[in-house]
Amino acid sequence: MTDDTTIAVLGAGVMGTGIATLLVGQGFPIVLVDVDEATLERAHGEIEMGLRHAQLMGAVPAERAPGRLQTTLSLSDVAGAGAVIEAVTESPEVKSKLFAETSALVGPGTPLISNTSGIPIDELAESVPRPGDLIGTHFMNPSYLISMVEVVRGPRTAEETVESVLSLLARLGRRAVVVRDAPGFVTSRLLHPMINEAARLVGEGTASAEEVDTLMQGCLGHPTGPLRTADLIGIDNLADSLRVLHARLGDERCRPSEVLLEKVRRGELGRKTGRGFYDYREDAK
Repeated sequence: MTDDTTIAVLGAGVMGTGIATLLVGQGFPIVLVDVDEATLERAHGEIEMGLRHAQLMGAVPAERAPGRLQTTLSLSDVAGAGAVIEAVTESPEVKSKLFAETSALVGPGTPLISNTSGIPIDELAESVPRPGDLIGTHFMNPSYLISMVEVVRGPRTAEETVESVLSLLARLGRRAVVVRDAPGFVTSRLLHPMINEAARLVGEGTASAEEVDTLMQGCLGHPTGPLRTADLIGIDNLADSLRVLHARLGDERCRPSEVLLEKVRRGELGRKTGRGFYDYREDAK
């Protein structure tokens, strides 16, 4: 895989847009696919804004020209891509269907990369004819600033796929830690139940969201606090990931708290909607 290899990104939501920003900023041409035209139009603006942010933070090489960005509603446009990164909703059914369709469009040996936060890779591998091509890479948000990536090797993932993805991540300036397949892997298995408990504390009236985050920052060294992190992840995405963990582990700590579910019902999903545990709207400042 070379620097002019086209990378396909499936899904123009928060994570897909962040990953696309990283790729474009590092000079890779990409094809960004979504089912909604308005979402793709919004992604254009968010990618431009993200690139400016990355440049200000010194996260993009100043001498490197941005890669070409193509947006499309047609999945068939991924044909010919050197790698495919899936970043759609955290639903096993949706992801499996998409991988089944995508695997028919790309050649053998093309890495099929799922950015799932918790669905086991071997479970998704059931949907593709070449399970050796499937691997997990759990980017964090914002992907264009956070340099560490959790890479998940499924039991059927081919060594060539692992090597190809590690090479791509190195070209993107990312550090990778390869872990074995399991529900939630490492980061989500530790982080998401903690956020869930923090939300329960708020719901019980023990402390406000700001008090919980302040204590976690000041006493335990958490960089942003769990509830600000929830707003960054997207509370709907967090609830979906917790459902995946609860269904596969049976751990009651992973059952989405009523506080999270109520915020999803109200459309208070975090930064992407302007309000979650905190208010990000201009009129609230």
